[in-house]
Amino acid sequence: MYDTIIANGRWFDSTGAPSAIRHLGIHDGRIATVSADPLDDPDCPTIVDATGKWVIPGMIDIHTHYDVEVLQHPALTESVRHGVTTVLLGSCSLSTIHVGAADAGDLFGRVEAIPRKHVLAAVGAHKTWRSAHEYVAALEQLPLGPNIAAFIGHSDIRAAQLGLERATRKDVRLTAGELAGMAAKLTEALEAGFVGMSSQQLMFDKLDGEVCRSRTLPSTYATTRERHRLNAILRRCGRVLQGGPDAARPQSMVTMAASSLGLFRRPLKVSLLAAADIKAIPAVVHVFPLIARVIGALGGNFRWQHLPVPFEVYADGIDLVVFEEFGSGAEALHLADQVDNRRELLRDEQYRRRFRADYDKKFRPRVWHRDFFDAHIVECPDAAVVGKTFGQVGLDRGGVHPVDAFLDLVVQHGSKVRWRTTISNHRPDVLDRLAADPGVQVGFSDAGAHLRNMAFYNFGLRFLRRVRDAADAGRPFLSVERAVHRLTGELADWYGLEAGHLRVGDRADVVVLDPDRLDDSLDAYAESPIVPFDNLSRMVNRNDETVTAVFVGGVRVFADGTPDPVLGTRRTGRFLRATTIGR
Repeated sequence: MYDTIIANGRWFDSTGAPSAIRHLGIHDGRIATVSADPLDDPDCPTIVDATGKWVIPGMIDIHTHYDVEVLQHPALTESVRHGVTTVLLGSCSLSTIHVGAADAGDLFGRVEAIPRKHVLAAVGAHKTWRSAHEYVAALEQLPLGPNIAAFIGHSDIRAAQLGLERATRKDVRLTAGELAGMAAKLTEALEAGFVGMSSQQLMFDKLDGEVCRSRTLPSTYATTRERHRLNAILRRCGRVLQGGPDAARPQSMVTMAASSLGLFRRPLKVSLLAAADIKAIPAVVHVFPLIARVIGALGGNFRWQHLPVPFEVYADGIDLVVFEEFGSGAEALHLADQVDNRRELLRDEQYRRRFRADYDKKFRPRVWHRDFFDAHIVECPDAAVVGKTFGQVGLDRGGVHPVDAFLDLVVQHGSKVRWRTTISNHRPDVLDRLAADPGVQVGFSDAGAHLRNMAFYNFGLRFLRRVRDAADAGRPFLSVERAVHRLTGELADWYGLEAGHLRVGDRADVVVLDPDRLDDSLDAYAESPIVPFDNLSRMVNRNDETVTAVFVGGVRVFADGTPDPVLGTRRTGRFLRATTIGR
């Protein structure tokens, strides 16, 4: 009768309803039975004893950059092992639907810190598609581990229509035919089942390569006319605009949020990056819920994306995207492939004066706090500085300015100086308020990008731990049932995806986890090589005793921290086509 029985676990259906001890029967990839009584099927080939465990729907990661990795390693093991069974591609205006390998390398390489040569190799070797429908067909031929849903990137559309060079020039004005061509590409993607379009206005996301190096992304050159035309298509189809406003121009945040308003039309679904408790501008955390409430009260359909854990980043030398947000930092990153020239630049006193001036500009909108006393050295050939901040190193060297202490070490040791800092989400009580706010969506892991800089693959588990611990301490801010719903069914329903629920008839994407192992092991980082990327060492999370089983489409793909041989060799996930649903 059943292919799998999950027995005696605490079952969460992801509606927010109370959990209960139940027995689940899975047949033909779907939940066939949810029973209060044990299921009697002696011939069932797979029986999982979930006594003392939580049985939840597979989690959904609404913001990833797996567009490149999925082509070479479709198992997407690093997310699946932590209970993520559905991922969304195409964030931040970037996708590989229309651009070729060279342009994809320029788009992804520097912005997402995925080495350009690996983007070129992956897209060059695997791209056979010329349209969104063909892209979906190509993905469905891969042995996908998790389910895939996708945005189409505005920069992808623009670069393909105009050519990357024209798409990143302020003096270029689209002809009617070019705008119609962009509209046709978006419409075709929505017809293929894409959840919507991602667009970016953030001005410190810069292109890689030689042709247009250090220009901002193509979507940042879009005119109001262009954005209105594309948004109208999304609005008409009931799909989503994922947006990234410019942190240095608060008006762009208001404008993108306000685009959700219908004004006698259907409201546009808008999800913006990102509600965060930013160290550099702590008061802004109060603005995010306010904007969401105002837009909702006026009839919009608006959400913020939110990473529900501290935003801790690591860097090798000066190679970190936050340096793009001021001129002297971007000047150094422009020379990333010219090691000797960069070293000479960092030695130059005139350059250092510019860097110190940028560093000392504390009172303007920004992402990085620009405080080298809050930047800890974790690796360096000079063992005497390990464990110290760059600011402390400067003091130890006779009162050297923190910028000079940092640049001196980078000049001497280059990328062998590894350091960390927390940019945002550092106050637990503020995190709790954001995570409970109805105008916020829990997600934004950036999985598949910034491979040497961050690892939030287990963000959902860390969120569940915080909810559980708060309840145990007598200060609950969400029930566990509501937290599970926020990570699963709430997201699936808003984006129009068949995922995120565990009711009879639902797709059997299931996670069995041990609540007793929602512990400090979730905070540790490890490193693991990416084989297709010449064994590049990637930051990852390893807490394999927490998730005891993961099923995708009714097939067990992980058990007790070990991938099943089926993962990555047989297609268990599928491309999820978005449907047009309500609010």
